[in-house]
Amino acid sequence: MTDHSEPTATPDADEPTGRIVLLTTSHRVAPGVLSWPAWQTLHAADRVLCADPGHPQLPYLREAGIEVAFESPDAHALVEACAGGRTVVVLPGGEGDRRLTDGLARLAGSGRVSMPDLELLPGSYDLPGARLLDLVQVMDRVRRECPWTSRQTHRGLAKYAIEEAYELVEAIEDGDREELREELGDVLLQVVFHARIAEEAGGDGGDDEGADEAFSIDDVAGALVTKLIHRHPHVFGDAKAETPEDVSAHWQRTKAVEKRRASVTDGIPVGQPGLALAAKLAGRARTGGVAVELPRGEGIGYELLELAARAEAAGIDPETALRAAARAYRDAIRAAEGLTEPGE
Repeated sequence: MTDHSEPTATPDADEPTGRIVLLTTSHRVAPGVLSWPAWQTLHAADRVLCADPGHPQLPYLREAGIEVAFESPDAHALVEACAGGRTVVVLPGGEGDRRLTDGLARLAGSGRVSMPDLELLPGSYDLPGARLLDLVQVMDRVRRECPWTSRQTHRGLAKYAIEEAYELVEAIEDGDREELREELGDVLLQVVFHARIAEEAGGDGGDDEGADEAFSIDDVAGALVTKLIHRHPHVFGDAKAETPEDVSAHWQRTKAVEKRRASVTDGIPVGQPGLALAAKLAGRARTGGVAVELPRGEGIGYELLELAARAEAAGIDPETALRAAARAYRDAIRAAEGLTEPGE
């Protein structure tokens, strides 16, 4: 019994078998922005096929004078279309064409067909950071369609930013790389979430949004890029910095000019944990050259203030040091209880 699902005849050995090019593109790159090899292949092809009449590249191919046929051939038909040495370019949809690629693989594996050359040609591809575009797109849709997300405000989300920051610190201290990656994502989510809400200033985002204060994630990123360039003149300019101390001095001088602060204490959030606050104040006073004695008084608070200042002067983060000691204390308590693992 003959299987009619695949060709049984083998073309003449001298007849060129042609070429199939699967031209892939990234949806994260603007349509029409294709690599030079992609444009060369498209112009030289005998046929260009696309099953999707709404493919985002089509207007640009038409503008470039490339004729596209709206066809969805199976593997057998595509191989036959290449007979005589013809080149056929296929533009798969965003999800690819599993039916076609599986069919080509079956034909190639059958050993009964002289296959054309098969080539996967990236017409455009992702650059580092491209998945951030997906994140912005997904956040936009979730904000519009999720009953919980659509009602959140900056003030309502503030507590989550604090929680996620602490969870990130814990992942760093645990040395768990998988956990670190996840917690970095959770912190990034807070940034993208707040930026998305900020686009709706004056709308229904909550009482904390002002009608003339709308901004987007692009504004956030743009301001950050400007800040990084401005505060790294030793990287993007002519300034010299040979040591970390030089870099810190550049940073502090630039910030002082930018912020026009009257006091070295300006800009220090007093709501942060006490040890961190004490160390930050001591550091600002030291680097700012403000000669001031630590206040003296009765009670553990003043003793902790002195310890925090001593730690900062020695280059030690007192918060980190105390957490490390507290974690050791936690482990000792669990050991005394007969437990060995934190989650046991």
